[in-house]
Amino acid sequence: MLYKLLKTAFNIYLAVLILLAQLSCQSSSNEPVSISPYEISQVIGQVTEVMVHDVTNPPLAARFFAYISLSGLVALNDSTTNILLSKINDYPVISVENTNYPHIHPQISAVLAMLHTASSIQPSGFQHAEHIENFKAKHIDLGFSPQTILDSENYAISISKEILTFALSDKYNQTSNLPRYSPIKTEGSWYPTPPGYFPPVEPYFHTIRPFFLDSASQFAPTPPIAFSDQRDSEFFKLAEEVYSQDLTEEKKIIASFWDCNPFALEDRGHLMIGLKKISPGAHWMGIANIACKDAELEFTKVMEINTILAMTLQDAFMACWDEKYRSNRIRPETAIRKHIDPKYVPLLQTPPFPEYLSGHSVASTASAVILTNYFGDGFAFTDTVEMKYGLPARSFSSFTQAAEEAAISRFYGGIHYMDGIVEGQKQGNLVGKKILEKVFYTESSSM
Repeated sequence: MLYKLLKTAFNIYLAVLILLAQLSCQSSSNEPVSISPYEISQVIGQVTEVMVHDVTNPPLAARFFAYISLSGLVALNDSTTNILLSKINDYPVISVENTNYPHIHPQISAVLAMLHTASSIQPSGFQHAEHIENFKAKHIDLGFSPQTILDSENYAISISKEILTFALSDKYNQTSNLPRYSPIKTEGSWYPTPPGYFPPVEPYFHTIRPFFLDSASQFAPTPPIAFSDQRDSEFFKLAEEVYSQDLTEEKKIIASFWDCNPFALEDRGHLMIGLKKISPGAHWMGIANIACKDAELEFTKVMEINTILAMTLQDAFMACWDEKYRSNRIRPETAIRKHIDPKYVPLLQTPPFPEYLSGHSVASTASAVILTNYFGDGFAFTDTVEMKYGLPARSFSSFTQAAEEAAISRFYGGIHYMDGIVEGQKQGNLVGKKILEKVFYTESSSM
């Protein structure tokens, strides 16, 4: 309802401006040539805020980012990036006739396509309505003609509809019709953990269509160390390593910085309060846009980086989730409470899905591979993504360093064993390199 009211009001305003422009013979030749690439990161930020509101789980968040960013890249209709698009699995020929919209500005269409896709694909997408209207009004004030805004939006909506149809064909919507997943009640298997005891998240995420991988199981890791309650066993040593670690203040800071757990709760007496936290994918999308701004990249390249990274994140989560629900390994919190210390509480809250592999390790490593390809191995940056959520900025000498810290943070937090982290990094590296190989033909090419 809010969006309809805003859109109706803006359309009346736009119609008046178009009439005035026609009466004054306003020409689009005096319009600005381009818009700020920062508009892309603003959309990503807005999308992230809606995800926090909706408590969007990490794999699904990556899927949302992928289709939202893809809408923007397609709307640009750039000959170079269109070659990259052709590498996507089952990618359709999206050819929206634009002769009906003679005053399209590709960059404005790209931003509006992202926003319209976000409005449709996110549960609380209606929250983007105000952003859409503010964006259009802002760019009229910057010198774009009302007709350009109108044509660009109509074209963007057409692109968005095509992308949403493509998204529907990945069969994610069919996962809700699959049998409800029930935890396996065998010794050493994962079981929901306190304080929320949430049900398992996205047990069928591995069944949807990947963007670049052949399948979710393409880089299946070695099986995890087998569970055992014997004190001299390899598994028991893993659990004791988590339990007995020396948590310095620096390690606690690192664990909190990379927590990224949308399901975190705080116990306040008789109430459980949900804490505002972003997903690992949202954190890396934010890092990517910090790097784009620092490198002063132009609009098309920023749009490309966001899209390739977002699709990589989805494929990385698919690969990781494929293993999580195959091995179904018990979390450290459950194992330690039962076999070592019944009062044990990890530094971080345990997220609601099996332990092996570490999702942050897979996603962060894959992200670092992609971003290093674009920016180089020694690209230093300051990560300010989560300052709005009360976390201080943190500086890194490279994306690889940041990814390594994100991975080990799960050990510090007490939510992963070391082998789940190490094997997760291996899988993330393979996923990232495979995507570079497929999209750019060679792993070592720097685009």
